[in-house]
Amino acid sequence: MKKRRIVILGGGESGVGTALLAMAKDFDVFVSDKGKIKEKYKNVLINNAIEWEDEKHSEDKILNADIIMKSPGIPDKAPLVKQIREKGITIVSEIEFASKFTNATLVAITGSNGKTTTATLAHHILQQELDVGLAGNIGDSFAKQILENDFENYVLEISSFQLDDIVDFKPKIAVITNITPDHLDRYDYNFDNYIASKFRVTMNQTKDDYLIYDADDEVIVNYLKNNPVQATLLPFSLVKAIENGAYLDKENNIKITIDNTHIIMPTNNLTLEGKHNIKNAMAASTVAHLLKIRKQTIRESLENFQGVEHRLENVLKINKVQYINDSKATNVNATYFALESMSSPTVWIVGGVDKGNNYEELFQFVNEKVKAIICLGADNEKLMSTFGNMVDVIVETQFMGEAVKIAYKMAETGDSVLLSPACASFDLFENYEDRGRQFKDAVRKL
Repeated sequence: MKKRRIVILGGGESGVGTALLAMAKDFDVFVSDKGKIKEKYKNVLINNAIEWEDEKHSEDKILNADIIMKSPGIPDKAPLVKQIREKGITIVSEIEFASKFTNATLVAITGSNGKTTTATLAHHILQQELDVGLAGNIGDSFAKQILENDFENYVLEISSFQLDDIVDFKPKIAVITNITPDHLDRYDYNFDNYIASKFRVTMNQTKDDYLIYDADDEVIVNYLKNNPVQATLLPFSLVKAIENGAYLDKENNIKITIDNTHIIMPTNNLTLEGKHNIKNAMAASTVAHLLKIRKQTIRESLENFQGVEHRLENVLKINKVQYINDSKATNVNATYFALESMSSPTVWIVGGVDKGNNYEELFQFVNEKVKAIICLGADNEKLMSTFGNMVDVIVETQFMGEAVKIAYKMAETGDSVLLSPACASFDLFENYEDRGRQFKDAVRKL
């Protein structure tokens, strides 16, 4: 019998993970990357005798596939992807392909912001009592973990790009943290397309599955009104009492109710600060409650969770000035939460690749809290014209080291220096992690 041929577009973490799993499941595997494949991934492919190419796409080797796994970074508009679709070859994401080879309970977390923190926190709680992996947009690829560990449960952080290429993927528990305009460049600048993409996380769910979502998010609530889903709904809210789900009561306790069982958790000992993190804690705790984790374990886990690198991460205090790394804020809404949580005058480092940003929702915080702005991008024109009249000092630079030195000169005792770019990082940095690490290095060199 002829082996099924899978072609994998993109030789990064998800691509190489998929190649290894497909090889183990007796597929004929070929990996093709238009860019350069990193050495560490090349070595894995070579050591496992998997055929690959980089810096080109050979159409004759790609268009004869039975199935194609494309990296989430490759847009549907790419000419090669159009050709593949015209030929009627099925395109799937790593999440879709890998989920076929596990019977694990899947928790899928998506949203414009908060998904990394929520996924990491949910995993942190669950691993106290369950056999659980953390994958998706985080850490080792889902496919590779299924091959090497096959955990009984997985928490998956999933982007809209990964959801665009699912067919049968069906999580037991889905979480939508929030939906705000992001990545609109990939969705024809149509917010409705992006919203629909996020809701694909629940499209195969039945009434025996759960959808946990932010009931304070008008976009989510309106979508559910007009597009009813099959899953059992468990909303969470900071402002209204919820019968089935989670809410914040008058005493600042999180109350979770599922099938008439209750948990009450005080928020005064949460290690994570800010209203948005109470929401992330609600979502993660609801997941844990559904999976029968003991109340005591949930409480203790919330109180000892250390947070996520590059997400409002306190780096150092120098001359009584706190330096904060929020490089993971790649959109306006994430920066909104960062500025909202600032309690001291702030020198704000912002900028990068603008994804069609509307900065209006930041104006109130900029007026209240920001004393100076440093624009760090290849093109800062929009930022300069948007914020130029709001602060006394606004400067621009293309170098992280220089941005941090300027901030050091501007900041006074009791101030904060916040890197919260509200933009993607690809103009000056490899990714948001690289940007965050360069910021931390520059701060440590002061």
